[in-house]
Amino acid sequence: MAQINITLDQEEILQLLCDDRDEAFRQLLQNSLNSVLKAESAEQLKAAPYERSEKRTDSRNGSRQRRLATRIGSITLEVPRHRNVPFRTMIFDNYSRSEAALIACMAEMVVNGVSTRKVAKVVETLCGETYTKSTVSELCKELDEKVEEFRNRPLEGHYPFIEVDATYFKVREKHRFISKAFMIAYGVNEYGIREILGFDVCHSETKETWNTFLKSLKKRGLSGLLMITSDAHEGIIDAVTKQYPGVPWQRCQFHFLRNIVDKTPKKYQAGLRTELHEMFNSKTMEAARKKRDSIISDYRDVAEAAVECLDEGFEDAMTVMILPHGMRRFLRTSNHIERLNKELKRRSKALGVFPNDRSVIRLMGAVLMERNDELQLQRAIFDNKTYASLIESEAPRKLIVVAEQQRRQAA
Repeated sequence: MAQINITLDQEEILQLLCDDRDEAFRQLLQNSLNSVLKAESAEQLKAAPYERSEKRTDSRNGSRQRRLATRIGSITLEVPRHRNVPFRTMIFDNYSRSEAALIACMAEMVVNGVSTRKVAKVVETLCGETYTKSTVSELCKELDEKVEEFRNRPLEGHYPFIEVDATYFKVREKHRFISKAFMIAYGVNEYGIREILGFDVCHSETKETWNTFLKSLKKRGLSGLLMITSDAHEGIIDAVTKQYPGVPWQRCQFHFLRNIVDKTPKKYQAGLRTELHEMFNSKTMEAARKKRDSIISDYRDVAEAAVECLDEGFEDAMTVMILPHGMRRFLRTSNHIERLNKELKRRSKALGVFPNDRSVIRLMGAVLMERNDELQLQRAIFDNKTYASLIESEAPRKLIVVAEQQRRQAA
């Protein structure tokens, strides 16, 4: 890893902070990123400027200026040039992709005449200049190509576990604001690494739309599935049983607990919530069933609707018990994708209403690409050796039996 030295003029920065804070932060960011570029250049050349070294792989050939649009305005970077092998940097891909997506969506609103003065002002603040229609078109085209490539990439290898969910965004359609579903599939591959597998926009969550979405994942190569986790939406359940009939459904325990507690009188909610957590944390299925029976017995007279909900959904919420104990806490809820949905909502807040479906895919797709890059660097939730042991155990056969039982119940 290259060492980065950032040189700042203290008096100049302090003066800027007093006079113009936005300019001060732009200057700080510009100096920092230029230092990163110099460090990357030195690392690729295996030599600092003017350094004589036997390890040197190439020589410098000046630099070129490149503008970068950021949240605090436009900055100018000095991008190094190498004589023989082109200089490579991750700064522009990693930093500007989501920024460009947000700018493109808001600028597209201006072009289409559906924006407000406030939106136009935000665009100008972010970009540092006014975008013409041709500029916006080129920016959108470039982003669309990258997002589509990511969204439709082949799914190679095995993905034993996936989570699916949807969140909603307001989209302008035929002079109205319509709330549309944004579907996401979030998976874990055979090496325990999490990935964003797919996403799409549709008018609503129905059996048809969820079947179409899961079918698209299958067409791209999604295989090796052992279990699918989600909330209890009927469209998801129907799609799982039809598209992956040999794969069992794990009902998200977080949503299940909330469903039960919501049907409980307020004065009993805290106590019941604690006992449900104890049930979910049971080490064996026998212990979990015993705890369930105890809860039903204790709360039947004071929370009849809640215990009925518990009794009806218990088996689907405990599919995960077939897996090794160390895997269960990562796979028993869809909380990972719920947190992702919150981040998508936060990112879209500045925009408010999307001008069309394409802009939802563009902006949210760019954010998901960014998140997927981060996931590749996170610690695996299990290793390939653990996965191999799981495949060789009785667990896959037991999971198929559960899938068959669920399919008969749904028929």
